[in-house]
Amino acid sequence: MQEFEHIQSIWDTHKVEVKISSDDMLKQAKKEVNGIRLKSLFNLAGMILSFIAITSIWTFYDVQSWTTHAGLTIIITSIGVYTFLMYQGHKLIANNDFTIHPKAFLENLKLYQINRFSLYNKLYWIYTVALSVGLVLCFFEMLALLDVWIQYVLVLFSLAWIIFCSALVRKIAMKREKERIALLIEKFERLSTQFKD
Repeated sequence: MQEFEHIQSIWDTHKVEVKISSDDMLKQAKKEVNGIRLKSLFNLAGMILSFIAITSIWTFYDVQSWTTHAGLTIIITSIGVYTFLMYQGHKLIANNDFTIHPKAFLENLKLYQINRFSLYNKLYWIYTVALSVGLVLCFFEMLALLDVWIQYVLVLFSLAWIIFCSALVRKIAMKREKERIALLIEKFERLSTQFKD
């Protein structure tokens, strides 16, 4: 037992200093920034595809009711505005190179973090309410053509999907992205101090 305690005390006192060169840290940080940029591009592509899909429904489906026109207008407008806001955030990190303008990149990364937080919190709820109102207005005409049990299933599925995305998916995505960007900001701040030395 004493041998174990002795080994444990040696282990506790032994400190390994991990040194990562600034080049390795820069490569790792650039890789993470490229990952965030790629994810942002995929998000934008998904929103653009959604915009095209909803617009094509409006174009190819013979809409009779004014409520459907109003609902599709609300949905398309909210998707368009949200896509534009996501693009504004994407521009903050897409065009800057840390090695050329480190302070500007770090400031833009912090602005990107604030922008994403705003998208996931305040603006997300506006977007969700707009989509919900648009869906309700579209459902007046579209659900009238279906059997009652299918109407209930579609309405319940839509509500469950919105609640699932709002309650679970949004929180998980927000937490991951917040941690990832905070870690990246910390790395670039450390890199900035190493470049100054």
